[in-house]
Amino acid sequence: MAKKKPDEGPLNLTPDMLHTAARLEDRFNRWIQNRATDQNYQRTVLAYDTYGGTDWVRVLARLVLTPDGHPSADAQASVRGWRSFVSVPLPNDTAWVRINDEEHMVTSDRGGIIDTVIPGNFTPGETEIELWTDGSLVDSAAVRIIGEDSTFGIISDIDDTVMVTSLPRPFLAAWNTFVLSEHARSPVAGMSVLYDRITYMRPNTPILYLSTGAWNSATTLKRFLSRNLYPIGPLLLTDWGPTTTRVFRSGKEHKRNTLERLARDFPWMKWLLIGDDGQNDEEIYGEFVENHPNNVAAVAIRQLTVGEAVWAGGRSKRHGRGQGVPWIYAPDGAGLASRLTERGIISTV
Repeated sequence: MAKKKPDEGPLNLTPDMLHTAARLEDRFNRWIQNRATDQNYQRTVLAYDTYGGTDWVRVLARLVLTPDGHPSADAQASVRGWRSFVSVPLPNDTAWVRINDEEHMVTSDRGGIIDTVIPGNFTPGETEIELWTDGSLVDSAAVRIIGEDSTFGIISDIDDTVMVTSLPRPFLAAWNTFVLSEHARSPVAGMSVLYDRITYMRPNTPILYLSTGAWNSATTLKRFLSRNLYPIGPLLLTDWGPTTTRVFRSGKEHKRNTLERLARDFPWMKWLLIGDDGQNDEEIYGEFVENHPNNVAAVAIRQLTVGEAVWAGGRSKRHGRGQGVPWIYAPDGAGLASRLTERGIISTV
């Protein structure tokens, strides 16, 4: 039986115990769901690439209503991000997941998000899961099973670390999601080469992309990474909108909680944390280094240009150090590669 993720508030809340913003969101979702049903929208599961250990897998997906019922119809299309929001969430609904020829029932949360742990016996490496719900097509996702023989991995930020849009930070997420296609985003010079070099030198290196972006933008972000030759790995995104206790979710808390979860799930791993100096990554990574120094191989911070720093609202005032963990700074992938090589984090062979 699947284990549900911890909620952000108390369990089994009645509607009158929810935050006012959450109640309004739920009311709107019921209204738009009824409208979509009247227009013959179809139940659809959107499966996301994910990861797991040798005795469990984390299942990530969304349950939605879509006009055509095709979960991956636009996977290779050039579409603007707002089209991802045409789907209507199906909250507190059920779907099925098949892995290792076994089927499990899973349940979505208030936003239609499925984030569930499935126990089992899994072999390290790559595998696949399939998800579907009543009357839907089957969608599949890749799963990276991380065994104890894999001791080094990469956790990478996305905005201003692997891609640059050059917009004021308060508007960045909305602009990226609703307006731009992946063609309008610019890759950061040398970063895909750096990631490819590390994964080539260390073939068992898992890579996880940790971002405050919404799950709705996952397809667009995955296309961007593939188009610009970044190694494919799970996207660890969040769900926008109210929580049971707050008007807005905290992107910083999402990153902190995800890092803590990875430290618990893989206590033997040493992570190379990659981010930028535009406000938050140094602070969040610094806290993780202080709390889990044995789980960090190094921290690599991409330094923003003057123009990018202006758009980002300035630079972080924290310069990482301490706990014996190397902190590497450079403006692009080539600079980071050189400094990581000097520190022996990546090989020259």
